[in-house]
Amino acid sequence: MTTFEGTLTKMETEMGSPIQYYLIFDSNFINVNQLINKDIEITHKGYQCLNCKKAKKIWRQGFCYDCFSTIPAAAEWIMNPELSKAHLDIEDRDLEYEKRVQLQPHTVYLALSGGLKIGVTRNTQVPTRWIDQGAVQALPVIETPNRYLAGVAEVALKNHFSDKTNWQKMLKNEPHVVNLSEEKNNLKQWLPEEIKPYFLEKDTLYDFDFPVNKYPLKVSSLNLEKTPNFTGKVVGIKGQYLIFEDGTVFNVRTYEGYVVTLKF
Repeated sequence: MTTFEGTLTKMETEMGSPIQYYLIFDSNFINVNQLINKDIEITHKGYQCLNCKKAKKIWRQGFCYDCFSTIPAAAEWIMNPELSKAHLDIEDRDLEYEKRVQLQPHTVYLALSGGLKIGVTRNTQVPTRWIDQGAVQALPVIETPNRYLAGVAEVALKNHFSDKTNWQKMLKNEPHVVNLSEEKNNLKQWLPEEIKPYFLEKDTLYDFDFPVNKYPLKVSSLNLEKTPNFTGKVVGIKGQYLIFEDGTVFNVRTYEGYVVTLKF
């Protein structure tokens, strides 16, 4: 039996057919695809904040409460791009960091991930963002020079599209037939004037092939706080989820900052 121990961070991905997944620890890594059709045991051992590295209980996004409340990587504009202010030279938590992240090209996109959704990502996160969401298809719609303008576009389009992933439908792989190109052309009418110059006339469609042998009919989410030790047979990986034969799913990203042992 092989044993790995380390602090969870979201799985790294590599575009391919199928997509390749990796769990990266301090001193080693696992190609998670190789765990498909194997029984693995996950045991929650403790916590390690991804910022301060202290053994403090994780609050959100892999950070302890103190770090989540103060560091720029957890500021409100991360989840709400329209709140970005670096283009105005206004600091939220750390202007240098905010300029570095906000003042770069961003893409507003349509994706099929448990249904049709709208979203924003930095261009440097293409196509990783869509893989992490478990999207089977994605289509860039708008490319802006900064995060604020992408947020303005998203806010306008959220009146017509969901900005959330229906994770249960995504994991069940329920069919949702939508022509993304048609949806893209239709949404032009709802764009604010300041956004229209950034509309992408050319379509660049992305398709994703996830390593899943069996999709669950019902899903039950593994909670490491309630079930600190779990054993099951991995039958697939989609988004940031491990899918087990009994319908249990484990969202690796939810448990960033948790120290675990993996045995297989």
